[in-house]
Order: sequence, then C-alpha cells, then structure tokens
Amino acid sequence: MQKILFIINDAPYGTEKAYNALRMAITLQKEHEDKVEVKIFLLTDAVFCGFPNQNTPIGYYNIERMLKSVIQKGG
Repeated sequence: MQKILFIINDAPYGTEKAYNALRMAITLQKEHEDKVEVKIFLLTDAVFCGFPNQNTPIGYYNIERMLKSVIQKGG
C-alpha cells in the first residue's frame, strides 16, 4: 500500500490550494481504494479547513464537505 501525505498550508478559501489538494486526495481514494493510504496535515491557516458549518454560496466548493469525504474513506 502506498502512503501519501498532503500538507495543506493555506487558508481554505481565497486561493484554490486547499481545494486542489483535497480534490486530488478524493480522486486518489476513489480510483485506488485498496492501494493508497491518504493522510492530510493541516498547517497554519489550513486548520480553518476543519471548522464545522462552513457557509458557502450555492455552486461553490465547500472545503468542510471535501475534508469529511476524505475522512469517511479512511483518510
């Protein structure tokens, strides 16, 4: 099993760095279920990715939901 660590070091909104990292993590988990172990480390402003009840406009990505998706799949 391959282990992959994502270190997110940017605020959840304003740039798309956290979004892209989580999108890649979700895709890896989906396409390589039994072959990949994903870990995510939230550093500095990225800790706000884990805040509950994030309100985002309709049609806009929600980092909280993306992070929950990774966690539910064992990340």
